[in-house]
Amino acid sequence: MIVIGVTGMPGSGKSVVARRIGETLSWPVYSMGDVVRREVERRGLPLTSHNIEAVARKLREEMGEDAVARLLMEEFERDPPRTPGIVIDGMRSLAEARALRALGPVCVVAVHASPMSRFQRVLRRGRRGDAASWDQFIERDLNNLALGIGSLIALADYMIVNEQGVDHALREAQRIARMIRDGEGKSCCGGRY
Repeated sequence: MIVIGVTGMPGSGKSVVARRIGETLSWPVYSMGDVVRREVERRGLPLTSHNIEAVARKLREEMGEDAVARLLMEEFERDPPRTPGIVIDGMRSLAEARALRALGPVCVVAVHASPMSRFQRVLRRGRRGDAASWDQFIERDLNNLALGIGSLIALADYMIVNEQGVDHALREAQRIARMIRDGEGKSCCGGRY
């Protein structure tokens, strides 16, 4: 099984990119953020930006840096994907990429956008648990960087700069998905994590 991990800072457009890659390849998309949000609710906490970040940190303290990936793989044990590959939305660290290699080769696609572009997107989407202020947004960015997302972005196999609008990001996602499907990414994906 091939694992395509999509990474990027909050509001970069990684979920849109992950969905397009999944649609292009007819592969399921799994959200690591949803795993953390389910854990927040399981612990009986309100679904706030602060609690999501706190639980993400706590999971890593309790279970190791690859905690969220391991929780997702536990879900796969109960309900295994039946496709030649999967797309993971929201990979946050090299440790998670390494853990997911247990499923097969891992190919990382990073999505990048400026902080102001990302903040405006976060405010527009209004997802439960998102940062509601610039200070919360920056705090969440710093927390993501502390988790190791910067290293994962730096070592990504593919990069999409999402500043030209959603149509451009979707075209790039589709192009990258086809490259991976057609084997153009097999020589570089999954080898260095």
